[in-house]
Amino acid sequence: MIRQMLIHRNKDPAILDRLMAADNEWRQLISENNQLRKTRNEVSLGIAKLPKGAEKDQKIADMRIVGDRITANDKRMQELDVIRTECLLNIPNIPDKSVPLGKDDTENVVQYEWGIKRQFDFTPKDHSQLVQDLDIIDFDRAVKVAGSGFYCLKGDGARLERALVNYFLDMHAKQGYKEVFPPVVVNRNAVIGTGQYPNLKDDMYYLEKDDMWLNPTAEVPVTNLLNGEILTKEDLPIKLTAYLPSFRREVGKHADTNGIIRVHEFNKVEMVRFVEPSTSYQALEELRHDAEELIQGLKLPYHVLLLCTGDMSFSCSKCFDLELWAPAHQKWLEASSCSNFLDFQARRAKIKYRPAPHLKSEYVHTLNGSGLALPRTMVAILENYQNADGSVTIPEVLRPYMGGQEKIVTPKHIIGHNLTEDE
Repeated sequence: MIRQMLIHRNKDPAILDRLMAADNEWRQLISENNQLRKTRNEVSLGIAKLPKGAEKDQKIADMRIVGDRITANDKRMQELDVIRTECLLNIPNIPDKSVPLGKDDTENVVQYEWGIKRQFDFTPKDHSQLVQDLDIIDFDRAVKVAGSGFYCLKGDGARLERALVNYFLDMHAKQGYKEVFPPVVVNRNAVIGTGQYPNLKDDMYYLEKDDMWLNPTAEVPVTNLLNGEILTKEDLPIKLTAYLPSFRREVGKHADTNGIIRVHEFNKVEMVRFVEPSTSYQALEELRHDAEELIQGLKLPYHVLLLCTGDMSFSCSKCFDLELWAPAHQKWLEASSCSNFLDFQARRAKIKYRPAPHLKSEYVHTLNGSGLALPRTMVAILENYQNADGSVTIPEVLRPYMGGQEKIVTPKHIIGHNLTEDE
């Protein structure tokens, strides 16, 4: 079962062979050491009763050899334990039976589509052109500060993003989530707890001096707020939401460097749930509904994908992606992933609950979903709400957060053009 799961998830099943070999050797050494210690204890009792002489000296020498063997076995067991832990940390979650088999994103299954794709009576601009014409993002100055793959929002661009954050958080509050604002920097225990380490270690920004990471997704700090805790049945469900910046190096990926579709730093609003095991799949449906409600409020066309085994993230048991329609690109852009991890993360992060005061504690189930990722939501708004005169209409639900403003228009003068030393 596990071997087949690894194949379906595009993982090398050799890791299972390595785990089993290390575990079998570890168990053999445990058994051997138990027998050696028993023998040493029995012989040592007899040695104490022997008179001085050759026989006693020989038994003492024999027991030194036994002691050396026990020490050598203990050392090897420590090495094997490291191998076992490494293997276990690299084995992904088991997909739910309802997850379709598939090798990559081409085999994900569309569940349904919502909204009507706009038909333009003019040629729509790509968002990267719109943001330059409207002067709401500065790429060049961001490169000076941090390098390629970063951007600087300004003016109505910054205000639009702030409006989106507030809209998302206010909606989640109405949906019953408690807002938190955890640290952006996370420790090794946290990235192990939610499954990013070691699987995605090359995709994260690592602070070597402190053995810390910039969070690769807000689920890491939010989920790990309960790391190591034992909750009561009455505590559940727990629903948390947070606005945080996240960071990804995008190693080995062919980044779309034109615009903000794929960037190294991005803001997002996250939803995280901790629930009783029997309710987690119902909670996944509710989580997806909560994310969809945000998109429907913005009146953006989207569709829902059920991810196949080969495209799900490492920790997922089942995942739905919500993708927004970008008309200028003529493609769908992922803005939210809603995932059920079952007890996969809870085991790593040691998050439990007690079903009743007299019962043994059990692991909770954890879920998370983006509500929503900001850059691609911005792209979808700009491209879907653009007008023939170059302006962009602000979605109605965002206008109260922007002082009633209805449009973002091209400024009469672009302030602060790039100056040369001669100027």
